[in-house]
Amino acid sequence: MGCELTLNDETVLPVLVETRTGYQNLCRLLSRAKLRAPKNQSRVGWEELAEHSQGLVALTGDEEGAFHQALVRNDRDSAQTVLNRLMEVFEPDSVFVEVQRHRVRGEERIIKLAVTLAHHAGLPLLATNGVRYARAARRPLLDAFTCLRLHTHLDAAGDALARNGEAHLKSPQQMAVLFADLPETITNTVRLADRLEFSLENLGYAFPEFPVDPGETMLGRLREETYRGALERYGKVTNRIRRQLEHELDLIGRLGFEGYFLIVWDMVRFAREEDILVQGRGSAANSAVCYSLGITAVDPIGGKLLFERFLSEGRQGWPDIDLDLPSGERRERVIQEVYRRFAPTGAGMTANVITYRGKSAFREMAKVLNFTDDVMGRFSDLFGYGDFPHTIELTEQITKAGVPKNHPRLRPLVGLYQMVYGLPRHLGQHSGGMVICSQGLDSIVPLENAAMPGRRVVQWDKDDCEDLGIIKVDFLGLGMMACIQDTLTLCSERGRPVDLAKIPQDDSPTYEAMQKADTIGVFQIESRAQQATLPRLKPKCFYDVAVSVAIIRPGPIAGNLTHPYLNRRDGKEPIDYIDPRLEPVLKRTLGIPLFQEQVLKIAMVLADFSGSEAEELRRAMGFNRNDERLRRVASKLHAAMECKNVAKEAQEKVLEAIQSFALYGFPESHAVSFALLAYASTWLKVHRAVEFYAGLLNNQPMGFYSPATLIKDAKRHGIRVRPVCVNASGADCQVEDDATLRLGLCTLKGLSAISAERIVAERGQAPWQGLDDFLLRTQLPKDERRVLAQAGSLNSLSEHRRDALW
Repeated sequence: MGCELTLNDETVLPVLVETRTGYQNLCRLLSRAKLRAPKNQSRVGWEELAEHSQGLVALTGDEEGAFHQALVRNDRDSAQTVLNRLMEVFEPDSVFVEVQRHRVRGEERIIKLAVTLAHHAGLPLLATNGVRYARAARRPLLDAFTCLRLHTHLDAAGDALARNGEAHLKSPQQMAVLFADLPETITNTVRLADRLEFSLENLGYAFPEFPVDPGETMLGRLREETYRGALERYGKVTNRIRRQLEHELDLIGRLGFEGYFLIVWDMVRFAREEDILVQGRGSAANSAVCYSLGITAVDPIGGKLLFERFLSEGRQGWPDIDLDLPSGERRERVIQEVYRRFAPTGAGMTANVITYRGKSAFREMAKVLNFTDDVMGRFSDLFGYGDFPHTIELTEQITKAGVPKNHPRLRPLVGLYQMVYGLPRHLGQHSGGMVICSQGLDSIVPLENAAMPGRRVVQWDKDDCEDLGIIKVDFLGLGMMACIQDTLTLCSERGRPVDLAKIPQDDSPTYEAMQKADTIGVFQIESRAQQATLPRLKPKCFYDVAVSVAIIRPGPIAGNLTHPYLNRRDGKEPIDYIDPRLEPVLKRTLGIPLFQEQVLKIAMVLADFSGSEAEELRRAMGFNRNDERLRRVASKLHAAMECKNVAKEAQEKVLEAIQSFALYGFPESHAVSFALLAYASTWLKVHRAVEFYAGLLNNQPMGFYSPATLIKDAKRHGIRVRPVCVNASGADCQVEDDATLRLGLCTLKGLSAISAERIVAERGQAPWQGLDDFLLRTQLPKDERRVLAQAGSLNSLSEHRRDALW
């Protein structure tokens, strides 16, 4: 573990981590530098380095280091100054002088001078290789990255490129031969490696404890809140419910997760106190404790959901609770509350490691080789929707993009593409994952500022955090949550309140709307593919809605599972359970593995996978950086099924399902949580149509359809839609009566939200005295005045001088 630091005087200094204290010091040093500086401009001061040097080992660096550059200039005084400064900052035995041999002209003079200065200062010499790539064959990729960094291409890069391919990892034997005249450098390298005791297994991460009263335990408080909530949710705690709650609470207590559940419960309580709609989803929907605490909204006991998918004895790492919140300002209030509670450095958003995929890999490698933009564009167009793996062979796709098969740069292009595919490209921000820590997170992982003000990001993604036992809570923004909340608010204001938790799940008109595919604007089941499927699926109960949510996904579609399910439902195809042992697993879905939990259970039944092995398979299916992890687990599964004499055809179907789910494996708990929103939004469209359409239009853009399409759909449902008017419209759409909707100023494309609010505010002070008065008081830009005029919004101002608008 280590880092290459850039100091205030542009000195580049490599440091290695020796102890956990050193690791914490390095994280704090990097966090401090990054949190105060713009992106990619952080610098560390020498004084700060001295303050945080304990547990770190300093090296003099390679050609970018100040020491090496002084040696190149034959400037002994400057080189000695660098050494003196390092010896002042670090412990006497924690400074090493690096020597490297890359077989380039002039390096022997530099090595000789470095040896002389090291011996004079009493510092040990260290044999290193300035490694830039693992194998010599990867050197072209280094040159490609150099071109990208310098915004040039290989034809123009010149001596900015590597001079040879020596900067690769070398074996001990190769290094011993390379430094045969300086054996002490090899000896010191081995000794230093043995000194570095720190590993990432020794992070010292601890999740915050939930504050409880004196004499009270966190588990006792969790049990108390769970049973209080269970009584509200179920009305009566039966023996069956009690057994399930006690089973879950016992496991939560033994695994030490009670503080986690209480903190998530407290954040949910905060959201509700702030009148923010919140609903948990993900595997947490399998937990009766989460349901009783009000974290999730689906009854897992009634829905027969498997708790062990959420939490089990052999599980490695923390359980995963995702919270859906209304997108926009309300969600940000919850996120900022987390930052506030764990200030100053106890919380951060997880990063998102963006890797090179099909389009980005080709475009950037084609730039390096000086191909034209039209070739890059044609190649990208051949991908169709998204950035999924190639549907045709790579060389053929490049040829179809306009590169002849005999082109001299075709082979290098293919080679660079294959080398870069799957490598990290840049660091982004996770959509809502937050990690929190009892002590400062900046002692566990470096923090940096996000592009959004008021946000801090840890430098690891969710998979890294999970691997290292760091807990994450997802605060995810959904436009439909905002729409539903606005709809419920309008219903309450108009004396027609709706309790989302008490909407009947057997409402015939709601299911009839789904069966007719009358779902424009509805959550998850409004797409063209869903509308084509719903009349065949004919949902009659809540579980059918969950199936509908899950069946139109890349995983089931790519695995050719959608049509077999529909045919079996219609009685056109016999039900086949792949293997007789799988009937209990696949009975609810007619023998088709639609859900991720079913795939995991199949592995446990047909291959005797343990709970931890099934968890490994789940994580491999969700790991999107490269396919190697999934291939390893699939190979292990295949071998285990062979040992159990599973039929070849059944093995192929199981492995095909796993490959399909790797594209997008939808968990049953996700589907059930989404189905609740799909059902609720359909119910609102059927029974509170005018309020629902107002909520939809006030939260655009969202979903598949434009506001114009939503307005036409509203009219088809008997709603009178009145146009935008500067005298009558609010900033948002408003409900005028049970069948009339007034469009808000927000629906005008080209009119800013600030201008809409200004119009409403000025109108509230006094009525307009004609067009001139309107223009004078609002002071709108000319292009926004044109928008209002073209929309007809100014007609009611009864002025004939329209030229003032222009």
